[in-house]
Amino acid sequence: MAERFERHKQPWTTDEVQKLHTLAKKGMALKAIAKALTRSEESVKVRAKADSLSIAKLR
Repeated sequence: MAERFERHKQPWTTDEVQKLHTLAKKGMALKAIAKALTRSEESVKVRAKADSLSIAKLR
């Protein structure tokens, strides 16, 4: 079974947002960023889009 996240609908802290920006600028993949922040990939994707960040696609 896939990993389940226990945090549902938690607000983003300023530390998490800063870490998201840093990791996205380094070119990390969505899955890696989600794991580093212990958030779902969908949550990270939505927040990145709201902040106008682009996340690297794995090929």
